[in-house]
Amino acid sequence: MRVAVIGIGNMGKHHARVYSKLKNVKLVAISDLDEKKKKIARKFGCKFYRNYKEMLKKEKIDAVSVVVPTKLHEEIAIECIKAGKNILIEKPISNTIESAKRIIREAKKNKVKLTVGHIERFNPAVQKLKEIIKKGELGKVTTIVVRRVGVFPPQVKDANVIIDIGVHDIDVLSYLLRKKPKNIFARSGRAISRNRDDYADILLKYDGTNAFIQVNWITPVKIRRLAVTGTKGYAELDYITQELVLYRSNYRRIDDFSDVIKFGTPDIVKVRVRKSEPLRLELENFIECISKNKKPIVSGEDGLNALDAALKAIEACKL
Repeated sequence: MRVAVIGIGNMGKHHARVYSKLKNVKLVAISDLDEKKKKIARKFGCKFYRNYKEMLKKEKIDAVSVVVPTKLHEEIAIECIKAGKNILIEKPISNTIESAKRIIREAKKNKVKLTVGHIERFNPAVQKLKEIIKKGELGKVTTIVVRRVGVFPPQVKDANVIIDIGVHDIDVLSYLLRKKPKNIFARSGRAISRNRDDYADILLKYDGTNAFIQVNWITPVKIRRLAVTGTKGYAELDYITQELVLYRSNYRRIDDFSDVIKFGTPDIVKVRVRKSEPLRLELENFIECISKNKKPIVSGEDGLNALDAALKAIEACKL
């Protein structure tokens, strides 16, 4: 499988790194406007192009990672699609609903694989938590609380905190619950940044489940945690360490006529998680979908749904 990467910024260089290590995959070329990125091409033994259109014409490529600023997603993605290339677009899929829909339509029209880089779906701890929820080990999920906070990212220049990092957990929630939110409420503001919202609190209401997401670029420590409360227990996940702890509830009613419930000490289980780099798992899935003609774990429609919810959260902040 011959692959290329367009956009060699903070995330794009990691796409190139992982591709260069995958079995049965050859990183053919990378493209970036910055000539200094030639050193990355030399490092991974591939060609460098400043003009991605020239790369698409000259190189035989099966798949492309599009890792450029969000406002450029549509233009570059559609160029790749029309050239017959399977594409992975980094999240969010685009900057508007209409743009995202055009990308999806073009991919279907040209019969190429399209996936979106919602990398947290591939976090082994998230995968394991999804299994636990699906098996009913937590009972009916009532509440999910997420904290994704840290310092201001210097490489992000065209998105606010909701569209840049909040969209991660918006997608994870839909993935875990297998449904879209019915109502979205949010508040955001600018604490340090002069031009973009750098903190936000988002409440998403699903059928029978409430989810709260706190995101910001103003916390001096990096925290990536998700907690699920259900009628049978509680689970706590750390995205960074890929640790997952399950607390199984032990309780009983005092009698059939009162509402008094007595809780005992919960059974604590440190769930075994086979740790791995989420990006590697994501790119392996992308390649496998092409080689075996399978559906990707993250479809274009999944990317569209996450974008739609993020944009609705941004609109809710204005109310």
